[in-house]
Amino acid sequence: MLGMDQGFLDLSARLLRRDLRRAAQHWRYHRFSLEGEPVFFANSFPKSGTHLLIQVLNGFAWLGPAVSSGLPAVVNYRGDSGDVRLANEILADLNRLKPGDISYGHLHALPEVVSFLCQQGSATYFILRDPRDVAISHVYYVTEMAPKHAHHTFYTQELHNFDERLRTSILGRPDWDEAFPDIGKRFQPYLGWLLRPEVCTLRFEDFVHDQEASLSRVIDFAVDRGFSLGCEKSLAVEVLARGIDPRNSPTFRSGKTGGWRERFSPEHKRLFKEVAGDTLIRLGYEQDYDW
Repeated sequence: MLGMDQGFLDLSARLLRRDLRRAAQHWRYHRFSLEGEPVFFANSFPKSGTHLLIQVLNGFAWLGPAVSSGLPAVVNYRGDSGDVRLANEILADLNRLKPGDISYGHLHALPEVVSFLCQQGSATYFILRDPRDVAISHVYYVTEMAPKHAHHTFYTQELHNFDERLRTSILGRPDWDEAFPDIGKRFQPYLGWLLRPEVCTLRFEDFVHDQEASLSRVIDFAVDRGFSLGCEKSLAVEVLARGIDPRNSPTFRSGKTGGWRERFSPEHKRLFKEVAGDTLIRLGYEQDYDW
């Protein structure tokens, strides 16, 4: 009960701070409300560049009538237990968002969620990253950065080295946890977002290799979805670029892509091809299985 009360109080405080920020934007832009502005939502498969994308979207608060919501990520699973969250729980989180709010999460392409995030008045972005690099990042995250993660104890106490942990991040633990199958099956529920023209699909790698073009796409999409851009586009690109802080974006810190080549053994490659080789091809990261 105490935990539930604390969670309620934390959410209430976040909502209050969000409303204060909204009031400040009303005053700044001489508006009575932010009605008509889109809800910005950064969606991704976990460890695919979420921190980077939310940093970029938060920059819109400096470009026009938008507000960083400060609300928790909207997710498919409970972080401490790994239990699946029901669609109505997810929709309750999404319904807290108001016009101009900027938020993020990791959401499957469930029909109800797709309908919500693709409706008029939403600017939804979905960021992709090479699933092999995602697997590497997942190992570091669960082992070193998320002590409350549902799999942290297993990764740190039952698995004894990086190779064993990477193998598990590739193959999952289907015999123990149906919510943690192999990485190909974990990607599958997200692929529906790629079919939606109302969603702007981005690649983490493009932000590394051609940041200006990527930010330009982000801005164009926001304007197309109804955002009132308050400056020239060239200046907007500069503002969003300044908001990217690699220190707060672990996946972006190295400033390079393809790190999996340094960590995958021949066995890891074989296993990955078995469970997710087709996913790499579908996402455009490989043309065949010869890698």
